[in-house]
Amino acid sequence: MIPWVALAAATAPDGDILRLWRRGAEFSIRLSTGNELMNSRLGGSEAALAALALARLTDRAAPVVLIGGLGMGFTLRAAQEAAPRDAVFVVSEIVPELLDWARGPMAPVFRDCLDDPRVRVRIGDVGALIAARPAAYDAILLDVDNGPDGLTRPANDALYSAAGLAGARAALRPGGVLAVWSAHPAPAFARRLRTAGFEVTETAVRAGSGRRGPRHVIWLARR
Repeated sequence: MIPWVALAAATAPDGDILRLWRRGAEFSIRLSTGNELMNSRLGGSEAALAALALARLTDRAAPVVLIGGLGMGFTLRAAQEAAPRDAVFVVSEIVPELLDWARGPMAPVFRDCLDDPRVRVRIGDVGALIAARPAAYDAILLDVDNGPDGLTRPANDALYSAAGLAGARAALRPGGVLAVWSAHPAPAFARRLRTAGFEVTETAVRAGSGRRGPRHVIWLARR
């Protein structure tokens, strides 16, 4: 069996260590505890996050899409494929080294998606971008942490709180969509979305591209 090889490490703002690993053509980003955050073989649900959200915005000629979390680029690439040519994609990433990895060792995974002139990368907390611009976005796609039940940053909980959801709703244009990815079901979160004034649908999707394997959850919340 091909062994895993450690390629790089980065420190998140709260001090957690993220490590980039490679095994052949497969990449993995893990916490120093060993918990895996991302894997290049399991991008199906992250791609579905964008595809499902953009399918609800077909009436918009030039949507502005905010993506919280660069990840391994699956959500961004799916959004690029689904959106019209004059769309704008604002990608917020809190760990700057991930951008270096995307253009360096993980270039085969990202391909040329970051060279798209429609893409604007912002290093920083997506919550700050949401709060800064009311009625600025047609879609907000959150692939942050492990979903509403955070795993890496307690600060991420604020995004999914009642106040965070109210802020996301205010940042959306009328009819806009907040799409949230999660590794696990969270019935209480769906109730919070509805309490915040969203029309909510919940979809289970495969983590990978095949018919087997774990399922993840996507909430689509329309303003």
